[in-house]
Amino acid sequence: MLQPISKTLELKSIQYRRKILTIIKQANSGHTGGSLSAVDILNVLYNHVMNVSPENFQDTNRDRFIQSKGHSVEALYVVLADKGFYPEAALDTLNQYGSHFIGHPTRKVNGIEQNTGALGHGLPIAVGTALAAKKDGRSYRVFTLLGDGELEEGSNWEASMSAAHYGLDNLVVIVDYNGLQITGRVETVTGITNLREKFTAFGYAVREVNGNSIPELIAVFAQLPFEAGKPNLVLAHTTKGKGISFIENQVDWHHHVPTDAEFATAMAELDTAQAAWGASNGTW
Repeated sequence: MLQPISKTLELKSIQYRRKILTIIKQANSGHTGGSLSAVDILNVLYNHVMNVSPENFQDTNRDRFIQSKGHSVEALYVVLADKGFYPEAALDTLNQYGSHFIGHPTRKVNGIEQNTGALGHGLPIAVGTALAAKKDGRSYRVFTLLGDGELEEGSNWEASMSAAHYGLDNLVVIVDYNGLQITGRVETVTGITNLREKFTAFGYAVREVNGNSIPELIAVFAQLPFEAGKPNLVLAHTTKGKGISFIENQVDWHHHVPTDAEFATAMAELDTAQAAWGASNGTW
């Protein structure tokens, strides 16, 4: 039975979560919580929104994706493998000696646009890339994913002023707004309240969305550009560790590897989620 795209991508998200946990477990390292919160966003971008693939990756007019919150790279690696940028078996080398699949994005991995990981750098790069497209008369769009804790870096706000000044409506900034960072709740570390108002004041056209809802993500990205002459900002409200009950909204899972028992429980929960998906969609 042919499924609507939202249903197909919901199944992919379950499978992506399974693979994220598997490679982190094998590597004995990784950023579990943030990868699980962001994977639905990456799923929709790569499988429905962006014009980028292994076949057109050298095309000047391909869309660009820059993962500014580079520590959640496991989600990006899994999605790129599924898109065919490299064999899925390459993920088994995550964080092993001599592997290019390290804990932050590197251009030595096919499909990665920019090295990132030092927080606050991805948005300035994305702004420059989007400005280059405007100056060169190119049609590509630039997407970048930021963490909410990353907004404590002032370089994001300097870049935002430039994005608005140059009218970069080909720039799409997405904030993975899960409310947690490595040392605790974002608001208790450095308050970033009123994000919608802040970004609006900096010249963005802002939309808010449930960042773990595939239908809502599809709908919001279908509206691009939100306003002519303004950079686009998607404030994606997510749950850190989304999809695994004992990981959700737990700060200790920012950088944490499941034990054997935890891994088994997580896989069982994903089995249940996939069975429920199948039952609700009439596939079994």
